[in-house]
Amino acid sequence: MMRKSRVERESNIILALDVIDDNVERMVTRCLDILEEVAPFICGLKLNRQVLLPLGLTRTRETILKRARELNLPSIMDCKVNDVGHTNVEIARRYFESGFDAITASPFVGWLDGLSPVFELARRDGRGVVLVVYMSHRGADEGYGQTVVDEKTGKHLKQFEVFAQRAVDWSADGAVVAANSPDKIRMVKSILGSAVPIYSPGVGVQGGDALTALRHGADYLIVGRSIFGSTNPREAARGMLRSLNPPAS
Repeated sequence: MMRKSRVERESNIILALDVIDDNVERMVTRCLDILEEVAPFICGLKLNRQVLLPLGLTRTRETILKRARELNLPSIMDCKVNDVGHTNVEIARRYFESGFDAITASPFVGWLDGLSPVFELARRDGRGVVLVVYMSHRGADEGYGQTVVDEKTGKHLKQFEVFAQRAVDWSADGAVVAANSPDKIRMVKSILGSAVPIYSPGVGVQGGDALTALRHGADYLIVGRSIFGSTNPREAARGMLRSLNPPAS
């Protein structure tokens, strides 16, 4: 679904609508206003728990997700499921039934009695699972960048390299790799090839450069504060899209 939206809208920007506001009504209004303004320039929507927890799943479904569907924008719930299988699948089921087209998941939990039931549910319901391979915060290397011994090959690899291979082996619908770590994008791309698309957060505020990320192998850019935190979200989104597709001279 994301690929179809990308082609139709000629955009590979996904809006991370991580708005924070203690006033729930104001939060809903602001989220809907921003979504409306930037919809022509994005190909999808990502929500995190900053929005979902204060609104609740029902309110989120009836407001933000409803409008995203009306705008033909696929949505991702960035929940990073990372528990035992029966818990993971129940979490995934709730999000899918609420209208999310995909969820993120952490490969740390493993396959058997971990993520296997989530993938089974997603395949049955025509939804997606995007694996978190390398995050965008400064401490990401402490976990995702540590050197480990691959149990299958005995080779010493970086943890994110193992996770990238799992994304291929498990036929994931995407892999999250930070835009502010272009070297990691390049290394992950060499493992994924064309089998699994790369979703890159961390553009703008966290230091990631959009064009650099794309040149190193990113397929989608996940952009949050640089757009919704702007005084003019519409122009911020339009400007970013133009910078990715400059007019021919």
